[in-house]
Amino acid sequence: MKKAHIYTTKGDCGETSLLHGERVPKDSIRVEAYGTVDELSAVLGFLQAETEGNDCSAMLAEVQNNLFAIAATLSDTACPEAAIGTEAVKALERAIDSLEETLPPLKGFALPSPVGASLWANLCRTVCRRAERRIVTLAHSENIPPKLTEYMNRLSDYFFLLSRQLASGNEKIWKSPCK
Repeated sequence: MKKAHIYTTKGDCGETSLLHGERVPKDSIRVEAYGTVDELSAVLGFLQAETEGNDCSAMLAEVQNNLFAIAATLSDTACPEAAIGTEAVKALERAIDSLEETLPPLKGFALPSPVGASLWANLCRTVCRRAERRIVTLAHSENIPPKLTEYMNRLSDYFFLLSRQLASGNEKIWKSPCK
């Protein structure tokens, strides 16, 4: 029996297949949207490695699972329903509320902390915001479940607060040159 290869050559001309076989350009906004969600999931893996055994471990595992569900939803033009719903958004809101209770109020813009786990959380936040922007762009021309943007919006807030918590009080506040 002949061994299958990872390469198929089907994408050599700049097209890829969506979940149910529809061929689209690799630079389509749909591919860009789910690709950026995939990128976030990969970066999240670094954050998970840095926080293994931490209080946030279970939440980060849930988030990664949800990111795969979001990417699957985005890669399926025949799927008008989000694979995640209100409960996933509520779980993020509870986690955000819990983090907010433990953190002092910010008195300016926080610079990314040099602390490893905090830095990874900040990178997750920025990739999450980009993924959210790509999903919003896609939603301008296609029917995208609103829960996806709602979830991504909360998720970036969660990563921001998590980065603050993981900085353990080592936050530096940006000083505007205009003052």
